[in-house]
Amino acid sequence: MSTPTPTTPPNPEIALPEVKMHIYRPSEPVIARITKSEICTARKAAGFVRHVEIDISGTNLVGNIIPGQSIGVLAPGTDAKGRPHAVRLYSVASPRRGEDGHGNIISPAVKLTGDGRGKTPGPSPGLRSNSPGHPKEGARTRLSGPAGKKFVLPADSGSYDYIFFATGTGIAPFRGMLMDLLHSNAPSKIALVMGSPYATDLLYDAYFRQMAAEHKRFTYLTATSRERQADGHDPMYVQDRIATNKDQLMAMLSSERTLIYVCGIAGMELGIFQKMAAILPQHALEQYLRVDPTAMGDIRSWTRKNLHREVKPTHRVFLEVYA
Repeated sequence: MSTPTPTTPPNPEIALPEVKMHIYRPSEPVIARITKSEICTARKAAGFVRHVEIDISGTNLVGNIIPGQSIGVLAPGTDAKGRPHAVRLYSVASPRRGEDGHGNIISPAVKLTGDGRGKTPGPSPGLRSNSPGHPKEGARTRLSGPAGKKFVLPADSGSYDYIFFATGTGIAPFRGMLMDLLHSNAPSKIALVMGSPYATDLLYDAYFRQMAAEHKRFTYLTATSRERQADGHDPMYVQDRIATNKDQLMAMLSSERTLIYVCGIAGMELGIFQKMAAILPQHALEQYLRVDPTAMGDIRSWTRKNLHREVKPTHRVFLEVYA
């Protein structure tokens, strides 16, 4: 996915880890090799996303990329105006230890247009290699980065519980974060709410279901907006799970251990905040939102213009949304 600038300020009350930034600049990128490129949505999905793995062994990126950061990709050639392609940022979906367990293989999730198999033009210039539709295994690519330091797990990640809300390729950082959290011996409880138009568009769905079955401290919920849910509920968005699954989420939302991370299409955070304001008791809501009393009178009328004015996320909410 193309990674945006976080929309929340630094979290002064939660210590974040020291991270490496801009080891390689776009003007001096490093060469890496694509080792895997496979579709991670269902074959009948309306849109296609590829899980791409890149071998960065022998570079200074090894061991210096963590979930929540992104890498830059510089496509070869020039654009329609003859200018070099601008760097594109992709969130890393791999854990600290990489896909290989040693930090040598990292993985972004790349959204494609067309049929996702190379029969029609694919993503905007980025991880395209020489193929018109998708990144090609064995191809070399130029990387910059890493970038980002605010949308990461706390330094003492085991001291917190987490609710992750994702839509589309916004799932990428949460895959890596979840891997790190489940790999550790920390007691953290984790809930992931993944949203998409259809069930076939749910990214890494089989993996998350497997992890939920194997780990009691991990809850995986999905929300499809254009079809009924597998559990019988009407079409819904991620915020609706706060109501339909109150028994699972309310205890976490009322806990002082819980942090909320939101990643995906801009506007999703507004719906989440509205649902929280409508459902949570005041003492619980104040842990995540500072809401002007006048705004509480008509929650349904909130727009994104209200955010950071009458409706202000606290240090316990991490946002990364993109247009």
